[in-house]
Amino acid sequence: MPRMSKKLKKELAFFLNDRGRRSYNEVCRKCQHECKQSFRAVMIDCPRYLSKRAKRRIPPNEL
Repeated sequence: MPRMSKKLKKELAFFLNDRGRRSYNEVCRKCQHECKQSFRAVMIDCPRYLSKRAKRRIPPNEL
């Protein structure tokens, strides 16, 4: 296994929980995209996330 730089170790430590396992934000947990956020981050807005309760926006050219 290759060695990790200090920067990569610090980045990985941001995702590790108290049990030493990588964990993601609740919204990102089931997301298929690569832009996952840590459970420590407070998510304000994710452009790829669409809630089931959100109203779907219809662009004006589709009417």
